[in-house]
Amino acid sequence: MIPKEVLIREISINDNPKIAQVIRNVLIEFGVPKVGTAYADIALDMMQQTYDVERAAYFIVEVDGKLLGGAGIKQLDNFEGNVCELQKMYFSSKIRGLGIGQQLMSVCLKKAKEFGYEKCYLETMPYMTDAQKLYKKVGFNYLDQPMGDTGHYSCPVWMIKDLS
Repeated sequence: MIPKEVLIREISINDNPKIAQVIRNVLIEFGVPKVGTAYADIALDMMQQTYDVERAAYFIVEVDGKLLGGAGIKQLDNFEGNVCELQKMYFSSKIRGLGIGQQLMSVCLKKAKEFGYEKCYLETMPYMTDAQKLYKKVGFNYLDQPMGDTGHYSCPVWMIKDLS
């Protein structure tokens, strides 16, 4: 698929069911456990409301008018410090490998800096190797243990990036 138009924009309330479906489809595709991952998050069905708080944003990726992915940043849960978390970055298989992930990552990291965060943390699965390549490419490094308490105890890969 060669997209004609790629639009990255902030989420609206009407996007909630569409992005929830995209994320769940990706998680099912990758065989991610439904417990202890984003699949079970209550926030998944109310993404716009979840990110409509101070120092948080969620961005939607529309390709040729279809919602096919997204990612957000938000204060890292249950952590004392000026660290945000890159959250719920998922793309439909239709648009993976086209460089859109790097575009969206750039938007998220720029917003994190605008919000004044010092570091950006993320959690992922070991077999999501393409995602890890992207994270490493933009400066994320592996950690030996998780930070905060996101509730995603089934995600055993932790990474961090200095935003200064």
